[in-house]
Amino acid sequence: MIINADGLILGRLASKVAKLLLEGESVVIVNSEKVVISGSKVSVLNDYKQMRGKGSPEKGPYFPRMPDQILKRTIRGMLPHKKTRGREAFSRLKVYIAIPEEYKGEELAKIEGVDMKRLGSIKHIRLDELSGKLGARWLK
Repeated sequence: MIINADGLILGRLASKVAKLLLEGESVVIVNSEKVVISGSKVSVLNDYKQMRGKGSPEKGPYFPRMPDQILKRTIRGMLPHKKTRGREAFSRLKVYIAIPEEYKGEELAKIEGVDMKRLGSIKHIRLDELSGKLGARWLK
């Protein structure tokens, strides 16, 4: 299943994808930089900076800056990743920034109930903006 993540809410997308992975499906997510996190920009940025500041560079915990890796880490948090079943499910997940050449022209699946449009005008920040403020260096 190939999912276009443009305009989808991070937590809701992650929970739906985690459920699909545990059911045995392989999931590919494209346009991960366009995922939306609801909440004010300042509070979301402070939360992610606080997560990145925990621990030490040698021992972890490690929290990513790249938008595809932030999404992947969020999905991992919703899987039992320390158990065999969770590790196998997580290995069936692929997350990409933009749409890679091998997936262009293929049909993209829609997930119901996770898009930003039905929530109206709430405060939000996109993953590409968040990762830029966290210091990620990547090309759009």
